[in-house]
Amino acid sequence: MNSSEVTQKGRLAKAASRRLAVVPAETKNHALEKMAEALDKNAKTILAANSLDLEAGEKKELSRTLLDRLSLDGRRIKGMIEGLNVIRALPDPVGELLADWTRPNGLRIKKIRVPLGVIGIIYEARPNVTVDSAALCLKAGNAVILRGGSDAIQSNIEIAKVISEAAYSAGLPENSIQLISDTRRETAEELMGAREYIDVLIPRGGQSLIQTVVKKSTIPVIETGEGNCHAYVERTADQKMAADIVFNAKCSRPSVCNAIENLLVDDAIAAEFLPLVKQRLDAAHVELRGDAKTLSILPGIKLATEEDWQNEFLALILAVKVVAGVDDAIYHINKYGTKHSETIVTRDDKAAKKFTDEIDAAAVYVNASTRFTDGFEFGFGAEIGISTQKLHARGPMGLPELTSYKYVIHGNGQVRQ
Repeated sequence: MNSSEVTQKGRLAKAASRRLAVVPAETKNHALEKMAEALDKNAKTILAANSLDLEAGEKKELSRTLLDRLSLDGRRIKGMIEGLNVIRALPDPVGELLADWTRPNGLRIKKIRVPLGVIGIIYEARPNVTVDSAALCLKAGNAVILRGGSDAIQSNIEIAKVISEAAYSAGLPENSIQLISDTRRETAEELMGAREYIDVLIPRGGQSLIQTVVKKSTIPVIETGEGNCHAYVERTADQKMAADIVFNAKCSRPSVCNAIENLLVDDAIAAEFLPLVKQRLDAAHVELRGDAKTLSILPGIKLATEEDWQNEFLALILAVKVVAGVDDAIYHINKYGTKHSETIVTRDDKAAKKFTDEIDAAAVYVNASTRFTDGFEFGFGAEIGISTQKLHARGPMGLPELTSYKYVIHGNGQVRQ
């Protein structure tokens, strides 16, 4: 393959997007139903392709975490099918009337939700993203160009083939779903510059991938995923609740973006709380790295470095700092956080309000785990990622975030003086 794959598929996607924008909800839902049936019918073929990726990954000595993300089985394919059914049941956002008013001169102005057009998705080693992204983009009336990583290429090719054929057979425009099969870096960079064909680019993966796309893309980018998240245990906190929240936010699934990487503890309770929470975290084999005050309470743990406050570990590692109070915690989070998800554990309403008012993040919690930052948990049905920026979309991105709007104006002969 050479660079012409991007141009060819970009042209086809652009043409498909114009037809897809006016496809009725019933047809899109029928396509999602057929895609779910096709995944079930072709499960063995998909798993065979996935086994090739896993075999190659083991030869390349990929980490167990990465191999787990890459791996498919019957349960995970069932999860993809359930995701399609959930998206099918969601309201179609396209054509929604957002506002409607009449000006003094008689012009009637309507603000109507419309698709973005062609969405490019650049992602890494999770084959389920192929299904989730395609389904959400289609339901919102967008054509999609998928570019997965080399580690999952055999799985992605087979999944994309299965669902694209199913969507076409159900009445969607041909080429509504396309996969870039060339996984070279040069091809990804060409995709980042395909502004003529792609309206929005969404990277899904680690910090390195996201920052590469942000820096190199000439297409508008929605940043997703990077999560240097914090839990702050304020001096009035219920300490058992705090320990439960910290344990869940760190240990329930450490490799995801809504897991915490930093624990901040109020100086007034640090001597009591830190041994309590360490006992819980030790049971899960969490490595703690602390500042000098933390080490004075928990001797034997590693001294945290400046890099540790900035790092998204995505592993059973937690950086711990003792802070002077809520102002100190807010300063630290706003300095080192990635504007993803932050939580305070407190019984002080004033401290909670100050924290929620002043923390700059997409999701700010009071007395709850950051692990709830998720489209399904928020009641959106599904998501295409967690946006950590402020323009257009922020937080879990469901169907409405994959649309824009336009104004439709009706008059009866008005001319501007």
